[in-house]
Amino acid sequence: MEQLHTDGFASDEGTAPQEAPSKNLVLQALGERVRRLRARRGLTRRSLATSADVSERHLANLEYGTGNVSIMVLHQIASALQCSMAELLGDVTTSSAEWLLIRELLEGRAENELRQVRLAAGEILGTAPSGDHHRHSRVALIGLRGAGKSTLGRMLADDRGVPFIELNKEIEALAGCSVREIYDLYGVSGYRRYERRALEETVQIYTDVVIATPGGIVSDSATFNELLSHCTTVWLQAAPEEHMSRVIAQGDTRPMAANPEAMEDLRRILEGRREFYSKADHVLNTSGDVLEHSLSKLKNLVNA
Repeated sequence: MEQLHTDGFASDEGTAPQEAPSKNLVLQALGERVRRLRARRGLTRRSLATSADVSERHLANLEYGTGNVSIMVLHQIASALQCSMAELLGDVTTSSAEWLLIRELLEGRAENELRQVRLAAGEILGTAPSGDHHRHSRVALIGLRGAGKSTLGRMLADDRGVPFIELNKEIEALAGCSVREIYDLYGVSGYRRYERRALEETVQIYTDVVIATPGGIVSDSATFNELLSHCTTVWLQAAPEEHMSRVIAQGDTRPMAANPEAMEDLRRILEGRREFYSKADHVLNTSGDVLEHSLSKLKNLVNA
């Protein structure tokens, strides 16, 4: 089961930004990038502040564009978000002449054109989906907790007569402790390292398999590229209300009990990850659907 860390059903409660007479546009843009990166990684403001060793009030002011920050604080926040300072500041493509030339070629292109370039680059670099002949027989389900990955994944694996793997369980086996303990002991970056290793080992071991992935697997671009290259991916989609109701139906009332703003947090995380989830080969909306019907549609998608 995915943890609160990976799917963000926790709150930013209790911290309002200090009022300021006006907002600097540069600081506003920086704050928006911090919020977007935090949502993509499924982190609450409190957890990010703790990881970055800055005050929650200071981070709130930064996110709302009302407070200036030092280079050192930005460095701490970038480290906690597992991104470069350049990405945090809004320009990762200034490190070399080649980057600048590539950026010029790609700037202003439509999403479908960028996807074609990414796939063509994969062919050149040997990471393209076409390079793995078993990709079609490995099915990976992605999406937020409560989308039905574990339930539908197990049913699909039984139907296909192949192993079913919950990646979080493989992560726990590698680490020798629970996901919660991995976060407590090693932080987000430690969890992501185990996640990447667990996926690599699963791909190496199995040529026919159904994999239920953690909701935050899209937060690490390298791991997500690995998944896209070696598995047929299906984004299991559901309405935010249905995500939450399914989690509670599973007996986990922590999201709502600990956080009156849980639904808003969930919507924000969904929005932050939507672009990445949409890179899946297929999309299946399970909202308001009975399991048997969702399974039938899933089978049609992956067998096409």
